[in-house]
Amino acid sequence: MATAEGAGAADVIRSEQPDVVLLDIRMPDVDGLTVLRQIQTLPAPPHVAMLTTFDTDEYILTALRSGAAGFLLKDTEPEQLAQLVRTLAAGGVVMSPKASRALLRSHPGAGAPQDADTARVGLLSDRERDVLVLIAEGLSNADIGTRIHLSAGTVKDHVSSILTKLRVTSRVQAALLAERAGLLGEHGDNTARDNGR
Repeated sequence: MATAEGAGAADVIRSEQPDVVLLDIRMPDVDGLTVLRQIQTLPAPPHVAMLTTFDTDEYILTALRSGAAGFLLKDTEPEQLAQLVRTLAAGGVVMSPKASRALLRSHPGAGAPQDADTARVGLLSDRERDVLVLIAEGLSNADIGTRIHLSAGTVKDHVSSILTKLRVTSRVQAALLAERAGLLGEHGDNTARDNGR
């Protein structure tokens, strides 16, 4: 474990090679978005979650599009933070519920598939849509498999198919499309039924 501030953060990340980085959007000398872009050029960049005081929604969108695996509020409880770090390390997406709602409010056209990107959600099978909803909730492949009773290999195949059909390269981008297309509210009942099987 290591800590760093401002311009020195990227150097510490290069030398320590952590699996997970929590990166403040606002830091001395340089902003977190600049550091994020720097570490995304590494051969094996770490999983990064941005921290925010919840007053910079536009920066949050930019961070997610730049490769961050989610964002958290600075007042997240330590016990919850530890679980979220484990989720990040497992390749999951972490989004604070409050921040996620703000993201939806701030995103033009949230809840309605009005563009070509969100329209591609219609190419997914019912099961793929269920998996996409759980990706958007931040679950790892193992947790998704447990939730809807699928093997890890089957979940991995579904995730690969989802990324291909949606023409995205990360789970975060897929999660954003799910939110923009209104899938989270639309499919909550379906996954609940799956849980009862």
